[in-house]
Amino acid sequence: MYSRSVGIKNLISSAIVRRQLSLTARNFQEESAVVETREVTKDRSQQVPLETSLRYLKSAAYKQTYGNQPVWVPYRRNHKGAIPPRHTRKTCIRNEEISTGNPCPICRDEYLVLHQENTELLKQFISPQTGAVLGYSQTGLCRRRQLELEVCIKRAYDYGLLTFDVPFRKYDYSKYYPKNK
Repeated sequence: MYSRSVGIKNLISSAIVRRQLSLTARNFQEESAVVETREVTKDRSQQVPLETSLRYLKSAAYKQTYGNQPVWVPYRRNHKGAIPPRHTRKTCIRNEEISTGNPCPICRDEYLVLHQENTELLKQFISPQTGAVLGYSQTGLCRRRQLELEVCIKRAYDYGLLTFDVPFRKYDYSKYYPKNK
């Protein structure tokens, strides 16, 4: 019984996931002349370098997949019933492979790397009106990626890679400091 379940797991893990992201990932690999020749699978054991992610955000493959909108806009989380659950899943990746049929926007695209220097990606998760980090209920990120996102955004603020505006307020100091009598 044990050997049968291991065999089925190997068959499932070796299956190639065919989707639009895999096509755009292949186009990106050809376009950027990446020497890497592996297929897009559920395997997430190899980390994509930050430089590759930065080039991907400027590539035609990224534009073809997401257009001019943030990466979380076309994502729709599957859930049972009409009312969505209060919390998102803990993580989409377990044992270095995608463990769910509908991973979050960051986990599904292996070329999106959360890092404080990847400011173009981080800006997509910051509200333009308030400057606050968007919550997982709006973006659909799993809890692990949401926490990682918040840490990266705070580090980018600390390093000065992302700027935030503090409104300047004028005060009438004559009300507080009366003239000497």
